[in-house]
Amino acid sequence: MLRLREGRAEGGGTGVRIDEPKALLPADQGGRATFLELFFDLVYVFALTRIGTRAFEDLALEKGYASAWQAFTGGGKTLLLLLALWALWQGTAWTTSRYDPHHIWLQTIVITALVCSMVMGIAIPRAFSKTGLAFAIAYVVAQVVRPAILLLALRRKQYRQLKQRMLITFCVTGVFWIAGAFVSTNPRVVLWSIALLLEYLGQRFGWPVPFLGRSTVSRWDIHGEHLSERYQQIFLVALGETILVAGVSYSRDPFSLTHTGAFAAALVTSILLWRIYVQRAGQILAEAVTHARHPAAVGRSAADTHLVMIVGVVATAIGYELVSEHPTGHNEASWITMVLGGPAVFLAGRARFEYEVFGRVSPSRWVAILVLLALLPLLVHHAPLYAAAAAALVLLAVAVADARRAWGRPPEKAAPPF
Repeated sequence: MLRLREGRAEGGGTGVRIDEPKALLPADQGGRATFLELFFDLVYVFALTRIGTRAFEDLALEKGYASAWQAFTGGGKTLLLLLALWALWQGTAWTTSRYDPHHIWLQTIVITALVCSMVMGIAIPRAFSKTGLAFAIAYVVAQVVRPAILLLALRRKQYRQLKQRMLITFCVTGVFWIAGAFVSTNPRVVLWSIALLLEYLGQRFGWPVPFLGRSTVSRWDIHGEHLSERYQQIFLVALGETILVAGVSYSRDPFSLTHTGAFAAALVTSILLWRIYVQRAGQILAEAVTHARHPAAVGRSAADTHLVMIVGVVATAIGYELVSEHPTGHNEASWITMVLGGPAVFLAGRARFEYEVFGRVSPSRWVAILVLLALLPLLVHHAPLYAAAAAALVLLAVAVADARRAWGRPPEKAAPPF
């Protein structure tokens, strides 16, 4: 039988303790991610690279109204694919944070998700044309297999109820995914968006199903240290996209002064994004989840904020790839939106993350966001390299403000508001 975390039953409000075995993860393992989970994350290095490739193709266009509109619609479709990737990763991470990841059934779930994520990554560049069916089938298989396997592995009725509701939800949304693969681009966007929205609302409200009720999120038991580590790891995977893009682009012309400047700006920005993330909330997320009144509520909220931060980081990586290709050329509104808007989105997510851990938000986050937004109309008529340098300077100011606030003071303790 699959081992479940010690705590309340997931399907109702009985509060019954689990008798066998006692823990989700043995105490001596400290809730660390397994080698297989890290292997799973490596697939997302590839998948996020494909996301960047697709976005770059939409944005690296000639000046003109049609091109600007194509960049906007293409960016929306790319975001839709990124959200699907995130939904699959998040579902897998939550599962391995609730059940023993060394169990053969859990390893089967992770391997299935790994293979399906790889197929989705391959299909991403042409997901709205030739490879849509492959993307949809891979996504549906991964999402349906997870609750189906858990239904087979879990024996007690109260543990199976949530999995039944999840399985029904993913089977229903799977119809939208598969049907969308057989229609043209615009209807496909609509059907896939509906599917993702239904899945998100299902997760948000405890997977409600007619006649079966719904689950209360506060009763879900998770391993806080394990889940927080998984969030940190996927953030580093996204951050690695910025470094990878900068290195590959710079290697094409490493002797150009302007390309060297673009590479330096991308590298500095990557370091600053990491620094802002880990200071201090990123270091003690596990503590915040563990000491929260409702750990699962903090974990779910942190999932949303990490999604926002990752979207910001990926947008920044795409922007710096455009800067590396055209450091002193003509700028486009869509380009500067990526270069300056990416860090702004990251800071917005980071502000929410700070609130989840400490119950407050540093003013430097909002000031920096306003400065980045104010720079958009000012720098749109200047070379992209200027925007990259400006974004790095704003992030540097935030990092310095964080360091000054922490200087000479004892490390701040987690104080989650949930």
